[in-house]
Amino acid sequence: MPEPMLLSRMLRPLIRVGRLTVIDADGRQHVFGTDAAPAATVRLHDRSLHWRIVLNPSLYVGEAYMDGTLTVEGTSLYEFLDLFIRNLKAGRGKLKGPLGKLNRLLRRAKQFNPASRARRNVAHHYDLSADLYDLFLDSDRQYSCAYFVHADDDLETAQLRKKQHIAAKLLLEPGTRVLDIGCGWGGLGLYLAERLDAEVTGITLSEEQLQIAKDRAAAAGLEDRARFHLRDYRHETGTFDRIVSVGMFEHVGVNHYDEFFRTVRDCLSDDGVALLHTIGRHNGPGSTNPWLQKYIFPGGYSPALSELAAAIERSGLWMIDIEILRLHYAHTLRHWRQRFLANRARVAALYDERFCRMWEFYLATSEISFRYLNSVVFQVQLAKHRDAVPQTRDYLFAAEQALAEADAPSLRQDRLKEAIGARS
Repeated sequence: MPEPMLLSRMLRPLIRVGRLTVIDADGRQHVFGTDAAPAATVRLHDRSLHWRIVLNPSLYVGEAYMDGTLTVEGTSLYEFLDLFIRNLKAGRGKLKGPLGKLNRLLRRAKQFNPASRARRNVAHHYDLSADLYDLFLDSDRQYSCAYFVHADDDLETAQLRKKQHIAAKLLLEPGTRVLDIGCGWGGLGLYLAERLDAEVTGITLSEEQLQIAKDRAAAAGLEDRARFHLRDYRHETGTFDRIVSVGMFEHVGVNHYDEFFRTVRDCLSDDGVALLHTIGRHNGPGSTNPWLQKYIFPGGYSPALSELAAAIERSGLWMIDIEILRLHYAHTLRHWRQRFLANRARVAALYDERFCRMWEFYLATSEISFRYLNSVVFQVQLAKHRDAVPQTRDYLFAAEQALAEADAPSLRQDRLKEAIGARS
């Protein structure tokens, strides 16, 4: 069978909403779907894509876009992916290709993350230029799902509300000892130390993040209350009243869930509370998209709630509250993607065009995954005893309101700085 026909046989039953036009490497047009909007056109510049996309679309579409051998014409990359994924969802298809099952079978091998490999995997993504993250994150460099009370909240507001929401769930008092596993650039730890007078220990495997977190603590005069270390979670031996981990668990890997929750259990005081904030999947265990695994997050995996629950049960910890954030990350990624595109020329100056296409594909596919597919965020509150937090959630709403009132002046300042920066 000619190679373009293989691709046509894959796409023809899939595209039912809108119209997708594919121009193959020989210049021939193949139209799928109806004449109705939305519409998108892609051009293939390499004949091998005629069969490679059929073999493993989850890997080769992104790879081809990165390399410039697949281009989008007349619309944006996001609009093309939006059309494609909406049709995929409408048909309840998976479109994994013949290699999809192999990816699932190899998932444990790909998520084998002993301390040495975990360090390399983190460096691959988080030790990129600090200037890159300044170009699309909020002013506090929160690189995780924000908390949108309203869909049209600006990014600064939503990221501050995320910190307030987490702080409220931690029930902090002055002097509370907090371990922040995967502390990033220190934003959450510094917030807990400054606003709630907590004693924070932050750990990360990123040298770039560590230095910036330390510099921020020194600049804020918080070195005595916010201390940051280059340390794997498995090597932590202290005892803490509160443990928080935001956006780090995705890098643990299914082979190491028992290690992670044993560490939380062993480091948590008898009356302590822990909060895990992680990307998850609502449709049961699966495997990481192969393109994302290869180019963005090696060793990464977003768990199903069933996988989390089983490991937590084995640890002996109580799950005392679970919240599922659904569209919050889609809104967050929309802001990041728009900021990234607005600063695309500056990103290209830092790296190159291929890097820009890679990150545009990463941000666009991630946003679509949270908007249409199976990605959500879990916030799981843990403790050694069932009565570690109050009986009802009333305490949570009261604490958030108090923090929002206290943070209002600083939020106005952040918005002003952002507006000035946007004009300069």
